[in-house]
Amino acid sequence: MLATFLIGLREGLEAALVVGILVAYLTRLDRRDALPRLWAGVGLAVALALAIGAVFTFGAYMLTFEAQELLGGGLSLLAVAMVTWMIFWMQRAGRTLKAGLEGGVDKALRGGVWALVAIGFVSVAREGVETTLLLWSMVQSFGDAPTALLGSLLGLAAAVVLGWLIARGMLRLDLSRFFTWTGGFLVVVAAGVLAYAFHDLQEAGALPGPFGAGAPVDAATGLVATGWAGLPFGWAFDVSGVIAPGGPLAALLQATIGFMPQMTWLQVIAWTAYVAIVVPLFVRGVRANGRSRRAAKAAPAAADTAAPSTPDAATAAP
Repeated sequence: MLATFLIGLREGLEAALVVGILVAYLTRLDRRDALPRLWAGVGLAVALALAIGAVFTFGAYMLTFEAQELLGGGLSLLAVAMVTWMIFWMQRAGRTLKAGLEGGVDKALRGGVWALVAIGFVSVAREGVETTLLLWSMVQSFGDAPTALLGSLLGLAAAVVLGWLIARGMLRLDLSRFFTWTGGFLVVVAAGVLAYAFHDLQEAGALPGPFGAGAPVDAATGLVATGWAGLPFGWAFDVSGVIAPGGPLAALLQATIGFMPQMTWLQVIAWTAYVAIVVPLFVRGVRANGRSRRAAKAAPAAADTAAPSTPDAATAAP
């Protein structure tokens, strides 16, 4: 519930802030008559996200086990790609997001009726589809759909309340710090989803692993090899005797860092490679944004310091 709550909170707050910017700008322009069109686009985006989730959930029941695992693994890979792209996109575009949205509204108001509907739809659909894919992948991996879905709904509800409070000026939130911390959390969650995607693809037979005929076998036990003997297509480790696979500790570790009591070598390699590549890039982006904010704060101070010398220079000029 904790993992899906935080995902629902972050993604929902992104969407709430976008909608808040659009509504506030239309209100400032005294174009409240255009708000129904904006809300229509937002409603269509929410409906699309719900429809995608329903198709994946109920459509999977009609598939064979291998097809279900192949579908789950493929959609998990897509979710990881979308989440990773969104994290870095927010780092780059976060500072100009408001100006970009307002410019889009200006163009839409000069267009037809459907232009503003499209603005509302596109602005929310991205977060909606991304959230649906990520939550669906996590629900599949956790195996406890009611609890995971409850966490996501609570997160989305909290995001709506926070977005409304921020839009009303009743709450001040350091959004830069919020998105930095939740972005770091999403990187780790995405690594876990990626690892489970490899698990699904191995079970489906799309990738070699301990579930197929080509798995390395321990000569002493006749079972699939574990540890270094199992490299690269066997089990990397198995601590099921210490951490019960269905227990609360296993659920907490899987939800936060993607750890499972029994993991294949391909899962471990995928998780490690993702973290080793994405985390340094994420930290570099955070530091670059920090330098940009410090430079922006220093610029007015430098201008104020230089201002008193201007009259003297003008007086000295011939």
